[in-house]
Amino acid sequence: MGIVTALSHRQFGGRMAPRYRNRAPRESWYYRHRLPVRIMHWINVIALLALLLSGLQIFNAHPALYWGKSSYNGHAPLLEMSAQQGSDGRVVGTTTVFGHRFTTTGVFGASKAPDGTWLARGFPTWLTLPGPQWLAMGRRWHFFFAWVFVLNGFAYLIWSVASRHLARDLWPDRGDRRSIGRSISDHLLFRHPRGEAARRYNVLQKLAYLFVIFLLLPFIALMGMAMSPRLDALLPGWIDLVGGRQSARTLHFLAALLIVLFVLVHLFEIVVSGARNHLRAMITGYYRVPEEDRDER
Repeated sequence: MGIVTALSHRQFGGRMAPRYRNRAPRESWYYRHRLPVRIMHWINVIALLALLLSGLQIFNAHPALYWGKSSYNGHAPLLEMSAQQGSDGRVVGTTTVFGHRFTTTGVFGASKAPDGTWLARGFPTWLTLPGPQWLAMGRRWHFFFAWVFVLNGFAYLIWSVASRHLARDLWPDRGDRRSIGRSISDHLLFRHPRGEAARRYNVLQKLAYLFVIFLLLPFIALMGMAMSPRLDALLPGWIDLVGGRQSARTLHFLAALLIVLFVLVHLFEIVVSGARNHLRAMITGYYRVPEEDRDER
C-alpha cells in the first residue's frame, strides 16, 4: 500500500493523484439582499423608468439644449433635434451637436407615429411617456415619480445608516482601496468573484454606488428644482451659480444620460455574471455562491 502511494505521489510531481483530490466546486447560499433593500430597489426601477420616459416627453416640447439664463439670447443651441422637408418630399430628421449636424431620421428629429405617418419629434413616440405629444401629462408623470424617487431615496439612506448597510457593505475600507487596480483588471477580463469574494461588493461597485447615491442623484434633483420658477422666486439668485435656468436644464439632461449609462453598465454586469442568480437574489434575497476549488482555497 505504501508503494502504491509513493508511486502515485511521484507520478504527479509530488502532488496527490486526482482521485484523492476534490475538484468539484461546491455551492452555498446566503441572504444577500434584505427585504427593505429589495422593496426600495424595485420602487427605484419603476420610478427611474417613468422619470426617464416622461422627461423625454417634456424635452420634446422644445428639443434643444442651451447654456445660459435664456434660450432667446441668440446663441446657437448646444444640442438641437429638428425635422426638415427633403428635396424628394420626405421628412428628414437631424441632430445638431456643437454645430455639427447629423442625419438621424427615424430615431431623433423625425420618426414614425403608430399609424405610420412621419412626425417632427425629438425622441420617438415609443420612447416617451405618454406616447403622443402631451406636455401637461408628461409633467404630471415626471413630478409625481420625482417625489416617489426622492422619498424612496431618503428612506433608503435612513435605513442604510440605521442598519449599518452603508458602513458594512458600501463604504470602501483600506483593502478595497489597495485592490482598485486588480478590480479594474478583473472587469476588463470578465473575471467574476467566486467563493468568499462573491459575498461582498468589489471596490468598483462600491465607488459607483456611492457616486450615484451621494453625488449624481442629488445633483440631478437639484438641477430639476433649478428649472422651477417658484423656487427661483423663493431663493433668488441661486440658479446663477450654475449659469442660469437653461444651463440647469442642460446639466439635468446630461446627468440623466449618466444615469442611463450607469444602468446599462449595471445590467451588462448582471447578464455576464449570472442574470438568473442576481434576479433571484433581488426577488427572494438569496444568492447562490459557487465555492472555490479546495486547491484554490
